Amino acid sequence: MTRTDDTWPDGPSTHVNRRDVLACVAGLTAGGTALKMAAGKAAQAAELPKTDNPDVTLSEICQVAIVVKDIEREAKRCARLLGMEVPQIVLTDTEEKAHTRFRGAPTSAQAKLAFFRFGSMVLELIEPVGGPSTWKEFLDEHGEGVHHIAFHIKGMDRVLKVLEGKGFPTIQTGDFEGGRYAYVDTTPVLKTIVELLEIESS
Repeated sequence: MTRTDDTWPDGPSTHVNRRDVLACVAGLTAGGTALKMAAGKAAQAAELPKTDNPDVTLSEICQVAIVVKDIEREAKRCARLLGMEVPQIVLTDTEEKAHTRFRGAPTSAQAKLAFFRFGSMVLELIEPVGGPSTWKEFLDEHGEGVHHIAFHIKGMDRVLKVLEGKGFPTIQTGDFEGGRYAYVDTTPVLKTIVELLEIESS
């Protein structure tokens, strides 16, 4: 479905694909729109492990990420919708440097990334590149859409061990400059994947 009566601030009427707009709107703005609502609900749901196991607390939500097929195109569309600059697109490190593992096995997977920043929250766009990965698996099975929400944590190994013991397996892990990440299958509870981000102490 398209709309032809939209007038953007910087140009004339244009065709806007409703699905693309909703994909962007799903995570956006600081004034109580979908991202803030989704973040609030996710944060509430993430309080559950406190009751089940006080050693694991996922409370510092920092990111919502959308997997896309063409990041250059979608970054421009999102930037136009948000009234923001088109962000720089970066390529993740190779397996040799990132030590990327997908479902327990090394993988040559990489990804193109773009970040829209809203204070302490980030909307991330991800385009899979290369070998098997959670990003490619999601895109193949579900198409474009919200892939994960992310939390800052400390004690990655301990948190992963506790979550795996509760039936939430690790899907993918890797390193990046200044830290490391892990994707955990929390879909039975949160209906989406969770990314854990641990930043190295300075």
